[in-house]
Amino acid sequence: MTVPVFDEAFREQLDSLFLWRRDVRHFRRDPVPESVLDHMLALTCSTPSVGLSQPWRFLRVDDEARRNAVRAEFSERNAEALAAQRQSDSGAYAQLKLAGLDRAPHHIAVFCDPDPSQGRGLGRLTMPETVQWSAVMAIHSFWLAAQAHNVGLGWVSILDPERMNSLLDAPAEWRFMAYLCVGYPDEEHNTPELERRGWEKRAPERQLWISR
Repeated sequence: MTVPVFDEAFREQLDSLFLWRRDVRHFRRDPVPESVLDHMLALTCSTPSVGLSQPWRFLRVDDEARRNAVRAEFSERNAEALAAQRQSDSGAYAQLKLAGLDRAPHHIAVFCDPDPSQGRGLGRLTMPETVQWSAVMAIHSFWLAAQAHNVGLGWVSILDPERMNSLLDAPAEWRFMAYLCVGYPDEEHNTPELERRGWEKRAPERQLWISR
């Protein structure tokens, strides 16, 4: 086995990958080739996980009736979120583009098996939530793999987890983690859309270590 050497040129490219990985809401309709999607998933499965449990479950949602049900679920939850916003924020919230459900060619739901037999429980006794954290790491790996292929990804979180299990006929014990819209982006940006629209801005102090 040849151990790769990651040089300065590679590190600069990796920096760009992280900086250009954005939460995409605006998609083209043309599909991503199946070979690219399969490669993204294969890379994702190299993600580290507690006890090598690989608790993530990636579910393709191709059926249009199920997609429509997810859209309806999002609309209902989004209306609730809008009603809960402070009056001073409600107008800005209403103008935000929070999902790419209508145009993204691929819909992928990610679940976590909270007690997978794989891994035989190693590392979970005192911190069982590390199983879910492992699934979140897999989502991030999938996101980076997508960006490396110039594919956009948008994470839709305004959904009720229990309702999603039912809509997608997922095993009751699985925990819903994310609904991902995947496809080629209409446009590329290296700053978050929420920042561009003035909803929030990055905090420079988050780049500093906290010392004790």
